[in-house]
Amino acid sequence: MPAACLAAVLPGTSIPNIFWLAGSILNVNPPGASLSSAILRPWNLYNCRVADNPDLDPEATAPSLAQRLRTCSWASDLSEDEFARVEAGVFERFIPAGGFVCRKGEPAEYWLGVIDGLLKISSDWVTGKTATLSGMPSGGWFGEGSLLKVERLRYDAIAMRDSRVAYMRRETFQWLLDHSIAFNRFLLTQLNERLGQFIGTLESERLLDTDARVARALASLFNTVLFPGTAHNLAISQEEIGYLAGISRQRVNRSLKILEDAGFLEVAYGGVKIVDLEGLRRFGG
Repeated sequence: MPAACLAAVLPGTSIPNIFWLAGSILNVNPPGASLSSAILRPWNLYNCRVADNPDLDPEATAPSLAQRLRTCSWASDLSEDEFARVEAGVFERFIPAGGFVCRKGEPAEYWLGVIDGLLKISSDWVTGKTATLSGMPSGGWFGEGSLLKVERLRYDAIAMRDSRVAYMRRETFQWLLDHSIAFNRFLLTQLNERLGQFIGTLESERLLDTDARVARALASLFNTVLFPGTAHNLAISQEEIGYLAGISRQRVNRSLKILEDAGFLEVAYGGVKIVDLEGLRRFGG
């Protein structure tokens, strides 16, 4: 805050004078205002809680839930009436980094979609052991298996960064199953693709070395069926990659250097750029 800055550089200056100086610097004192008015009304100063340019406020410019739902591949063939029914049965939650989207053992009541952010799907045991089953970037939907089998969830979903998550109610999910052939076709494709993903994960865990596991963990986030629209410039930290691959951040750093030297990716500030996706998928096996 300007007044706090002035107090730091002008020790001994009275609080009213500091407020007056701050108001003068910011040109927010009313015309003709005097020092006495600043003493009486110091709260007229610049409000640091208000954005300087509301038009650039990320919350104000973020796409609405309905806009994001319309871009989902499963929604592309729905009629307007069907989409209106879906929209009424979906709500959104903001999940802070480290927060739970859902917990192992809870009843499966929702089909879940990542509107924006990154989740990890994991299974945590009372012994303290943790197995990361999958990453879930923006555009991914999950939980259909538990809804179809009417069982309790067998995993935790945890936000690896601040995330927007859509929750489709069980009743809406079931209505789509009963009324939309296109939605059923989408689910068949998704379940088949998910099966292939988990077979690949099992292979990585049992047969591949650490560097190859990092390569496969990154490549798994670029499945065009499960996660449509993932850009090749991936905003992901080394710590997040470590969670997905089940290794330390320090070991991730070494693996990324090896993969970069091999020409498969480029390490950048705050993420990685995928140069050779097929190379990543084949690396080490």
